[in-house]
Amino acid sequence: MLNYKNYNRTTAVEYAKRWALSRNPRYFDFSDYGGDCTNFISQCLYAGSNIMNYTPTFGWYYITSYDRTPSWTGVNFLYDFLVNNTGPSVYASIASLSHVEPGDVIQLGDATDRFYHSLLICGFTHSDILICTHTNDSYMRPLSSYHYATIRYLHVEGVRY
Repeated sequence: MLNYKNYNRTTAVEYAKRWALSRNPRYFDFSDYGGDCTNFISQCLYAGSNIMNYTPTFGWYYITSYDRTPSWTGVNFLYDFLVNNTGPSVYASIASLSHVEPGDVIQLGDATDRFYHSLLICGFTHSDILICTHTNDSYMRPLSSYHYATIRYLHVEGVRY
């Protein structure tokens, strides 16, 4: 039987703001290997949850650049993990724009519904969402400054342990 705890949104956002324009040396920088955005978002989610899921292949963990799950660094793999996870660690649901909060995840896609970029919500203005991310490193960047065809919002529901 798993226990539940709250996802610490404040800690996740603080981590995102601290490392948005630099790299935490504890983690490999995947910028030259397809992008670092989802690796960074996973780091933020981990900061807010402190629980990894060590299930081989389908879990969500990072030990080294060679010992990690696809969900740690892959946009669609992270999505699949977050919305389908029934085991330990962070889990999320698909949400609408009106139901997201700081610490939640946004993923951007193209016209064929191929999602290619992960962002962390770090705040709001009266008319926009402010995000932090890697690859094109961004700190409190307005979501409206991005060009995309498809968007999905993932509301982090909590953490199981």
